[in-house]
Amino acid sequence: MTVPADWLEFRRSDRELVGWLRPEGEGWVPVDLLGRDAAAAPLDLDRAEAALDELGIGFLADRWEIDRDGGWAAVRISEVSADGIVVEDDEYGSASAVMPGRRRAVWHLPWPAPPTLRRR
Repeated sequence: MTVPADWLEFRRSDRELVGWLRPEGEGWVPVDLLGRDAAAAPLDLDRAEAALDELGIGFLADRWEIDRDGGWAAVRISEVSADGIVVEDDEYGSASAVMPGRRRAVWHLPWPAPPTLRRR
């Protein structure tokens, strides 16, 4: 999916993309980098911007899990864009740690993120 043309990019002061503002009725819905709504209802523009500013991008470094055939596996987000999301096995707290003789599992997810990806 591509970002709809009527969504406004929201960037922090250093120009790093933080999310988008999606018009809805008379207000705006803040949308995070995973393509998920960051507020339950539309807000005025200032409050929608403040919600994204407060959320930032640090949440992407949180611990995440993905549903693998009914069981949850720990993962880390390694890439995010409107072209898709890449997550990797979280082995020993680091997505870059690889056990000898074993390849790290990588999942390519659509954007917006599916509900099978959630914070731990």
